[in-house]
Amino acid sequence: MAPAAAGHPAYYFGASGVSALAFFPLWKAAAIGQSGYQVEGQGYWRKYFEAMKPPWRGSLVVIGGMTWARAAIFYGSDTGSKWMRQQGYSTALSSTAPSLCVSCFAQAVNQPFVRSSIMLQKPGEELARQTFPNMAMLRHLATTKGLSSWFTGLDAAILKTAPKYMTAVLIKDYMGLWLAPVDPKDKQAVLLKSAKVSVTAGVAGAVLTNPLDVVRNEMFKTEEGMVPCMMRMSKEDGPKWLLRGIGKNWVAVAAPIASTIFLTDRFKIWFGH
Repeated sequence: MAPAAAGHPAYYFGASGVSALAFFPLWKAAAIGQSGYQVEGQGYWRKYFEAMKPPWRGSLVVIGGMTWARAAIFYGSDTGSKWMRQQGYSTALSSTAPSLCVSCFAQAVNQPFVRSSIMLQKPGEELARQTFPNMAMLRHLATTKGLSSWFTGLDAAILKTAPKYMTAVLIKDYMGLWLAPVDPKDKQAVLLKSAKVSVTAGVAGAVLTNPLDVVRNEMFKTEEGMVPCMMRMSKEDGPKWLLRGIGKNWVAVAAPIASTIFLTDRFKIWFGH
């Protein structure tokens, strides 16, 4: 099978940017839920709405970070996969190795901004009122806990992020092979196939890695190591901590991943790739 063309990087950045902007409120709700922060309201849906609504603290940093990271991961994965297949590597290795490497790099670069953004979502956080809240939070962390605190939870974040995108890319590539071929001229069939691949890839990546999201966010609050943090939560809450915030997270993570994959495919077609 000939490897799929990656397309112009602008398609990936455009799709990733639209998705990050559209789904930021869902990310905010998931971050609050997984961190165990309390919000006002009675009942699940009321609390969900309260968690989603403004103020959207650190939104520009989150949206910017998500945009470049997802674009780099999917573009790097497609480009790397194409090159590896041309060198004779298997579909499995070609789909996993590039996404694993690029996602690890992107997570490491974004980690300080991810941590500061999540901590800013705590209701009543005073630093959220600063003109540049993310920088204020990073200064606070450096002053009170040292520069190394910027990278607290990086191990859990990489263990979460890398498999999430690796799973999404692997499913995307294999589903493209497994699903019945469609006539490229049949726009509805092409659209439906792209939607199936995108949604399945996004949901699988989000659900499988939810526990590591919980561990990372808890580490931000407590400064614990990953293993001690997991042991403490298991002792306090039993296995139910593995599912903390999953109702919000699978939507918050799956939706932008699925839409990024889907819109990238659309942009390739719309702009004549």
